[in-house]
Amino acid sequence: MPTSAPPQQRPELDVLLEEAGDVVFRLNQSGQLLYASQRAIARLASPWPLLGRGLVKLVADADQAALNAALADALESRTPRLVEVRVKTADIEVWHELRVTAYGAGDGPAELLVVGRDMTVQHATEERLRHMATHDALTELPNRLLLSDRMRMVIANARRSGQGFAVANVGLDGFKKVNDGLGHPIGDALLRTAAQRLRKTLRDSDTLARVGGDEFVAILPGTAGEAQIKLVTGRLLAALQAPFEIDGHTIYMGASVGVSVYPQHAEDEIRLLAMADAAMSRAKETGKARCVVYSPAHAGPPQHDISLEAAMFQAVREGEFLLYYQPIVDARTREIQGFETLMRWKHPTLGMVPPVRFIPIAETNGLINLLGAWALKAACVQLKQFEEVAKRSLYISVNISPRQFRNDKFLDVLDDAIAFSGLAGEQLVLEITEGTLMIDPVHAESILSKMAERKARIAIDDFGTGYSSLAYLKRFPISVLKIDRTFIRDLPGSQKDGAICNAVLDLAKHLDLSVVAEGVETEEQLRYLEERGCQYIQGYLTGKPMAANVALAALKESIHAKVLPAELRQVAQ
Repeated sequence: MPTSAPPQQRPELDVLLEEAGDVVFRLNQSGQLLYASQRAIARLASPWPLLGRGLVKLVADADQAALNAALADALESRTPRLVEVRVKTADIEVWHELRVTAYGAGDGPAELLVVGRDMTVQHATEERLRHMATHDALTELPNRLLLSDRMRMVIANARRSGQGFAVANVGLDGFKKVNDGLGHPIGDALLRTAAQRLRKTLRDSDTLARVGGDEFVAILPGTAGEAQIKLVTGRLLAALQAPFEIDGHTIYMGASVGVSVYPQHAEDEIRLLAMADAAMSRAKETGKARCVVYSPAHAGPPQHDISLEAAMFQAVREGEFLLYYQPIVDARTREIQGFETLMRWKHPTLGMVPPVRFIPIAETNGLINLLGAWALKAACVQLKQFEEVAKRSLYISVNISPRQFRNDKFLDVLDDAIAFSGLAGEQLVLEITEGTLMIDPVHAESILSKMAERKARIAIDDFGTGYSSLAYLKRFPISVLKIDRTFIRDLPGSQKDGAICNAVLDLAKHLDLSVVAEGVETEEQLRYLEERGCQYIQGYLTGKPMAANVALAALKESIHAKVLPAELRQVAQ
């Protein structure tokens, strides 16, 4: 900066500045203080005389360059400049927004007027909001958002250094029984204590995040060797094996740990997290209270599908997964009542990959939670477009996988889809298999009740092919039965299939349940089912699974004709 005259008094201006509510300074062109308001002097509480000192010396070292730039720019452009800096007070540094204005007559020497506004409250609020957005409210650990950011940083550092690292997924064993038996306050206290214990076993350079109800993820930079992994995971397991003393209760918990390693198993965030999750699930399935390091054998898919599994992670990033919609129609009027949502994968070289190939892989490696959440929200949004064309209310039916159903975040995903799309809850039908319900009936009853509170309807998919007991029809809030296509295929010729269908229809009538017959392909099958009181049908006779734009065209046609045109009914999958 150019030099200027020594400090001088401007009493007539200074009297006015004393009336200002903020801290005020006048500077010469060199940035030296000519004047400081009484409020500024009281705020700074400097042991040295202020006049003649450089204002830049009164701010934090890290902010001095920014202040110098603002002063120089204001002098050169004669345009006010704003800069946020930390001003040094008697014992702390307080954020201030400084407005720097150059003033002076003509081309003569200019002075600088700096008015400071205390930003302490605003910065504290912003910092609190940032913390809330990136940390788990219960345990104060990083949440998924911050975990993702840390993962990307650790991956970038590992690529530069060539040094691997491990990701450990820690799932508490038996937490649900504690939560259900002793109540959520005890469960919350246990989670906080577990988080503290896990944090104490790790280094400052490690990241520990809470990613689910009773799941934690640790990123362990520089930990890649077998001996290192065994040492660290042994400490994690030991930390949770000691009894928990909470509100007069002695609780024995334990945990299962799954580990994935960069770069041996994967080199990207999504796959590393999914593989650690799959390994943790394997640890629970094979005895609990142990650590399992990921391997293709543990993950489940056969060897020839490993390349397909790798391609799936790429497909998620590239948006290769699509949703198709199969009409569900009134058996009597042939009018479209809704659509079942079906996922498809359009691979750039393999073409359409059948769901029977990729769904089991996604279920095993954890991708099904990500794909399922996307499908649920996208289907709800798409239904709004269908209704705009149909000019009437419709419903959308979405399949929920066993792993999705067991995920602690599923209800949050459901709430998000309903809120985002603006659907009424009863317009959403969630299809669940019998086997999914019977894995853990107590958990199923709790989740289904909460789904029913949201007005969502529950359909039993592939009814009659799974669990043999019918007691769950009384126990659970079920609205719809879907007769599996294996019982429809040989109608009306098969006496046994006819007896099964008649029994299901009669059962549904007495329990006040709706019935959808799947796999209807002929007029004879349709007439047989209609005559016996089946309300809805689904199958190639009335429409194959179709892309959204084709489904929209089908709805437009159905406004004028009850039966869909043949070219729309027979659209290839």
